[in-house]
Amino acid sequence: QVQLVESGGGLVQPGGSLRLSCAASGSVVGVYNMDWYRQAPGKQRELVAGITNSGLTKYADSVKGRFTTSRDNGKNTMYLQMSSLKPEDTAVYLCNAAIREFGGTLYNIWGQGTQVTVSS
Repeated sequence: QVQLVESGGGLVQPGGSLRLSCAASGSVVGVYNMDWYRQAPGKQRELVAGITNSGLTKYADSVKGRFTTSRDNGKNTMYLQMSSLKPEDTAVYLCNAAIREFGGTLYNIWGQGTQVTVSS
């Protein structure tokens, strides 16, 4: 019915940059708060960044100053611009969004995740 499609992951060297995208598609009426999470093997899933429908952002201390999130409400898309990447940033990055379907209620949905690997 409604899907979150993530893209932009890949292999990058330390100090490099990468831009992730998360697009909501399907019978979407409204997309509200959207968040980026990441999960590495052996670690808990952690909140990386988030953005409200009005553009208010938040960041984890570990990425503040290096990552920037933004959104295009007309495209129902959220972006994560990652700079000065470190090996510790290696993880599967997942998108989560609060979505309202046509004729439905508000609920959270997850994307499939995209792999980011920071290595020399």
